[in-house]
Amino acid sequence: MSITAYFASLSLLKLVKNLPGGVAQGLIWGLMALGVYITFRLLDVADLTVDGSFTTGGAVTVMLILAGVPAWAALLVAVISGMLAGLCTGLLHTKLGIPAILAGILTQFSLYSINLRIMGMAANKAVSVDKFSLVLSSRSISSAILTGALIALALVSLFYWYFGTEQGSALRATGSNPNMSAAQGINVNRMKVLGLALSNGIVALSGGLMAQYQGFADVNMGRGAIVIGLAAVIIGEVIARAILGKHLNFFGTLTFTVIGGVIYYAVVVIVLWLRLNSNDLKLFTAIIVAVFLAVPYLRAKRLNSFGRLKRKAAENDA
Repeated sequence: MSITAYFASLSLLKLVKNLPGGVAQGLIWGLMALGVYITFRLLDVADLTVDGSFTTGGAVTVMLILAGVPAWAALLVAVISGMLAGLCTGLLHTKLGIPAILAGILTQFSLYSINLRIMGMAANKAVSVDKFSLVLSSRSISSAILTGALIALALVSLFYWYFGTEQGSALRATGSNPNMSAAQGINVNRMKVLGLALSNGIVALSGGLMAQYQGFADVNMGRGAIVIGLAAVIIGEVIARAILGKHLNFFGTLTFTVIGGVIYYAVVVIVLWLRLNSNDLKLFTAIIVAVFLAVPYLRAKRLNSFGRLKRKAAENDA
């Protein structure tokens, strides 16, 4: 098939039809990215618990809804379950001296079995919007987008307030300079545990929302979640700096983290619309993350090169 014939075979109407669904899912992944942002940027910790706690949130939410618990209440319990997972990672790291990345892997590995037990040793559990009142569902995309946007706005506002408090500032300081924070009397280990718990609580919340949106929880639904979260965080940061520059503040950073999730999933929709092999999505995601990670470094390197050239030219003129 020629290139002309290939593009002629693509339906623009189909892309327009699928994009709203991508936005809805992107908002949910954007919420998860907020959790990843706490550990990756504020604590400077690579937390791999995420892949497991995302599934835990979905499993707990679906099982509670099936048991007759209201969907909103099920989400709150999911948040608590995610915080417990983060607490385990934090304690392994701070109390037993296990490196953070290994502690996350251990917790994630354990959560696979725990999630199976939560779902009654079944690989997946379905929950139908026809039988239960869900917070959001793929049956109503516009409502899902509105609900996701409102939850995102509430969380961004809550985090903006919290990280401006004394405790929130201490948590941010811990990630920036642990030694200086300890010298100022901050309990660094406690802040790390708190940050990991908060992070995974939000991740579990997004897992619960995703399970409701897609109508089921699956034991593998969180596989690769950390990479998607990193992609959303990095894409959001790069775009925020490009648009706002020096005017970028913490509220804007949090907002663009969520927007990064939406952009990522919109790109996924476009890739699928182009009829590329869906098995290559993870490879494509890895390339996106690598590119956006490299952009700040290459940009700084270019600016430094220009600065050296200007200084050299000024010295020659003198």
